[in-house]
Amino acid sequence: MTELINGKGLSLIPKTDVKQTLKDFKSDQEVRWCPGCGDYAILAAVQSFLPELGLRRENIVFVSGIGCSSRFPYYLNTYGFHSIHGRAPAIATGLATSRPDLSVWVITGDGDALSIGGNHLIHALRRNVNLNILLFNNRIYGLTKGQYSPTSEVGKITKSTPMGSLDKPFNPISLAIGAEATFVARTLDSDRKHLQSVLRQATEHRGTSLVEIYQNCNIFNDNAFEPLKDPELRDDITLKLGHDQPIQSASKAVIRAANGSLNVVDRASVAESDVLIHDAHNPDPSVAFALSRLDEPAFDHVPIGIFRQIDRPAYDVLMADQLKEAEVKQGPGDLGELLLGGDTWRIG
Repeated sequence: MTELINGKGLSLIPKTDVKQTLKDFKSDQEVRWCPGCGDYAILAAVQSFLPELGLRRENIVFVSGIGCSSRFPYYLNTYGFHSIHGRAPAIATGLATSRPDLSVWVITGDGDALSIGGNHLIHALRRNVNLNILLFNNRIYGLTKGQYSPTSEVGKITKSTPMGSLDKPFNPISLAIGAEATFVARTLDSDRKHLQSVLRQATEHRGTSLVEIYQNCNIFNDNAFEPLKDPELRDDITLKLGHDQPIQSASKAVIRAANGSLNVVDRASVAESDVLIHDAHNPDPSVAFALSRLDEPAFDHVPIGIFRQIDRPAYDVLMADQLKEAEVKQGPGDLGELLLGGDTWRIG
């Protein structure tokens, strides 16, 4: 016996009546990442989170591209697709639009998603396909042994940039908001509580959710995000984003400057009423975009949480409605007629 989950993101997906545990979502494959890799922490968080969804495992699919993170589908006892470099969003789009009874996840990295896969990513975001995209950002190419990536900082010395990278890095959050993504968040590999909280809200969202996860590569870019994990520093530099809550850390606060921009100031220097209140549901993306820029210069202050969470019709729902309308008006489609119709021609 199955029933449907009453949530925006999972409304069409059958629910199981069998109690599930973390063990149900562990595959029989040996997990093979470098010892100490942040991917282990993310995998454990996802495996222990999935039972909360109450979905049948055959109704969950993880699609990955190429990279260290893309081994993810092997380690989950669900359906999975280890696809090709950068194309996971395109493959997942086809799956999500044709099978609304599936919970579709994309696992990707900063190189896979933002280099060869950049075009696929932005179009999945703007279309608002019902997908959950987890973007593991370690600011390096780990699988190919330490070349700089699209998120590596300027001046980064790697095997492919021995004199330092000249490229201005992508900010994945800014990119997603610029593409009009409806759910955009950032979290950390080592903060399981926060990571799982963000995942819960992402799965409840109808449409595309993009979650950037700062992930440590202890072999080729160790301690890249150490200030956010250091017990003596993290509370001062982490700007917590909670809807309808003031944006602040233990010592800093975000205010709107006279010119309209956002500034980070000493929390004790401003009145509580001057601290910006976060509105993740604001349909205007400009403030969310401004928040995404506040990690410059790196790690003086870093917003963590959900930047944007708005309602907009999902692409797969709109497509299904359009197909129904076409069938009512024109009757069932004829593939043969389409292939041999007036828009074909002969060569030779």
